[in-house]
Amino acid sequence: QVQVVESGGGSVQAGGSLRLSCTVSGLTFNALNMGWFRQAPGKEREGLSCVSWSGNTYNLASVKGRFTISRDSTKNTLYLDMNSLKPEDTAMYHCAADRRAVYILVVVAAVLPQYWGQGTQVTVSS
Repeated sequence: QVQVVESGGGSVQAGGSLRLSCTVSGLTFNALNMGWFRQAPGKEREGLSCVSWSGNTYNLASVKGRFTISRDSTKNTLYLDMNSLKPEDTAMYHCAADRRAVYILVVVAAVLPQYWGQGTQVTVSS
């Protein structure tokens, strides 16, 4: 059974930091392209950062320099370190996995990834 489980969300003030974690089971983690996307109420899914199975990372302009994605294959875990958080970062954050191509994890508004978790809420207050 495939499970993708996020943790680490919470409420912070603007300028604060959070670290999100995502554990994957039931899949071969080293063969997965992994990523994070978010969705705020009434808005489309927005791909944020992704890392290919080979370790290449991609970040959207809106989070570049503030968010860092990383993966630990020994723990089957994906991370998202978020710094300098802004109120507009408030959303449900989802971890996603896809065996097809890493770019799918960027265009999540148009193409659903193969697997994703229930999400963890991030709320940033001004």
